[in-house]
Amino acid sequence: MSIWGKLIGGGLGFAFGGPIGALLGGVAGHAVDRIRETEEEQGQEALEDGRPAATKQIAFTIGVIVLGAKMAKADGVVTSDEVAAFREVFQVPPDELKNVARVFNQAKQDATGYEPYARQIAGMFKEDPEVLEDLLAGLMHIARADNVIHPNEVAFLKSVAEIFGISAGDYRRLHATYLGPDGEDPYAVLGISDDATDSEVKAAYRKLIKTNHPDRAIAQGMPEEFVAVANEKLARINEAYDRISKERGLG
Repeated sequence: MSIWGKLIGGGLGFAFGGPIGALLGGVAGHAVDRIRETEEEQGQEALEDGRPAATKQIAFTIGVIVLGAKMAKADGVVTSDEVAAFREVFQVPPDELKNVARVFNQAKQDATGYEPYARQIAGMFKEDPEVLEDLLAGLMHIARADNVIHPNEVAFLKSVAEIFGISAGDYRRLHATYLGPDGEDPYAVLGISDDATDSEVKAAYRKLIKTNHPDRAIAQGMPEEFVAVANEKLARINEAYDRISKERGLG
């Protein structure tokens, strides 16, 4: 069963509590035992923090939908391009669009701000910063979908990054990677200055490759349906290093 099909059901609220639990209760559906079923399918597999893998995967997915809805609304209007970007990056299967739309629309209409949701997600993934980075990267993809980066969208992204505990330096790296102009600075993508030594360039690249591998993100609780986000980030890191390598003649 796709992760998207495991979201809807008032019974999921008990597993989360907080704003996520309230949101799920607000879109109450019929699948009251979906999360229990999911955990049984996975043999009650637990991640390093002891929380069942299915619970963290669903929490990540809810975070994507809720923050994606509020991200798209940040500039005052949700465009078709932004909706298309959401479906593209997060690979929503056609038969699950209705389920996702129910949560997306509820989040978009909810008077509650995005901060409580971001804080709850941050708490669940506080030991997995790379997963939070991938979620923020997905939001940046949505922000650029209509080819206009609105100041309100930038303010939203910076606020979410702060709640997630993402440092100013790492935010600048992600901003350069996803929202930078054509010909973006490859050094900024690697999070280093252009006067870095060759050894510093290689060290930064190796660290990013190690911490941003899609398999690592999935192991930390990111559903496989979202691997496109992690793959895009890895590809941009590789592209940046390749550019620097050619300029410097690195072996």
